[in-house]
Amino acid sequence: MITLVRRCAALCALGTLTAALAGCAGDTATSSGHAGRPARPPATAAPSASAAPTLAPGPAGLTPVFENGSRKGGRTVALTFDADMTADQGPRAAAGERFDNPALVATLRRLKVPATFFMTGRWAEEYPAQARDIGRDPLFEVANHSYSHHAFTGSCYGLPTVPAARMRTDMERAFTAFRSAGVEHPVPYFRFPGGCYDQRSLRALAPGGVTAVQWDVVSGDAFATDSGAVARQVLDGVRPGSVVVMHCTRSAAPATERALRTIVPKLRERGFRFVRVSEQIGRAGAAGARS
Repeated sequence: MITLVRRCAALCALGTLTAALAGCAGDTATSSGHAGRPARPPATAAPSASAAPTLAPGPAGLTPVFENGSRKGGRTVALTFDADMTADQGPRAAAGERFDNPALVATLRRLKVPATFFMTGRWAEEYPAQARDIGRDPLFEVANHSYSHHAFTGSCYGLPTVPAARMRTDMERAFTAFRSAGVEHPVPYFRFPGGCYDQRSLRALAPGGVTAVQWDVVSGDAFATDSGAVARQVLDGVRPGSVVVMHCTRSAAPATERALRTIVPKLRERGFRFVRVSEQIGRAGAAGARS
């Protein structure tokens, strides 16, 4: 099932905040947020080499928005992980703060769980070897979470705002950062910083040919220390076709890897099969083409 507009249930992992926020307002949908430094590199196209499916443009040619797969197409679930880091967090990383989570990636591999990673360009610049390693693993796919992690709407948890004229450039800079790190085939999916979007941002990104990916299950892992609570929230929310938003940053989501050790076997016991977002979008697009 494709939902094109105005749904939100999100969490905010701002580097300047000490708690996760959730909410919904007007034409905005929300997830996790940070701030970053401005920059304008030469624009490059969205990943044309990727064979990953996209959805047809929405009304008036706007960027299409995907929130979850079909509820009737089998018991599939997509785990997605936001690799959040912003340009202004470099000094914190240099001082020892960890925005990566190799143990989480190792757990996904050990449990043979496909997953989609939404990286910021700045994260790929900070951890190029890890970005390349994830991007080359057929179990995973790398998608775009912007370069700067500035908001693409005028109001999004207090995040600085990317001007409309620079939104596409910010997205394309992240694709450039992925390729520089050695991620050869990022998928043409985009997750808005903070999950916040409106018609203006959907219009700005439309020429890039991406599909915006939201979610229908919030893990609540931002700044959580109780892995059991995170696991329960996911297990209570998952339905066939669900997209779960989680994080793979140790400093902002320290309990996520432990929660996975509960989430994965429990969902498998319920008959769920883990898939990448591309599989869900491919099925949704095919269903739309037949209707």
